[in-house]
Amino acid sequence: MSNRPPRSPHRPTGRRTGRNDGPLGPSQRQLRVGEALRHALAEVLRENDIRDPELAGVSVTVTQVKPSPDMRYATVYCEPLGGQNAKQIVAALNRHKGFLRGEMGRLLTMKFTPDLRFVEDESFAEALKIDTILRSERVSRDIAADDEDGEEE
Repeated sequence: MSNRPPRSPHRPTGRRTGRNDGPLGPSQRQLRVGEALRHALAEVLRENDIRDPELAGVSVTVTQVKPSPDMRYATVYCEPLGGQNAKQIVAALNRHKGFLRGEMGRLLTMKFTPDLRFVEDESFAEALKIDTILRSERVSRDIAADDEDGEEE
C-alpha cells in the first residue's frame, strides 16, 4: 500500500490532454518555445530566398506558432501581406517546410526542431468581418435608437 495521501478531486493532476492545448491551455514551456520558433521562422523567412515562384517577393507574417505538448510538431499560423493568394502561399510554405525546419535548427538551441505545419491565420479576416458588421447601417441605426431612448428617461 502507498504512503501517499489520497489525491484531492479539486487539485489538477498535471496531465495534459489534447493535441495542442491541455484543459488549462498551453503550458508555459509551450508558450516560450512557440515564441522562440516564431522569431526563428521570421528570421529565416526574412534572410533566406526560397526558390519558389509562388513565394517570390511575398512578405509573410507569422502570427503564432503552437507547438504540441511533446514539442515534436508545431502549427504555424501565417498570413501573406495583404491576404492575397493565401491558400497558394500556405501550400508553398508546406512544400518547403523541411528546408525551413533545417534553417530554423541552425538558429535555435533546442535539442530537436519540431516538424512544421503551416495554416492560414483567419483571425484578420474574422476581425474585418466583425468590423464591417459593426460599421453597417443597421447597427448604426440601432445604436442611434438606443441613444434616443436613453435621453428620454
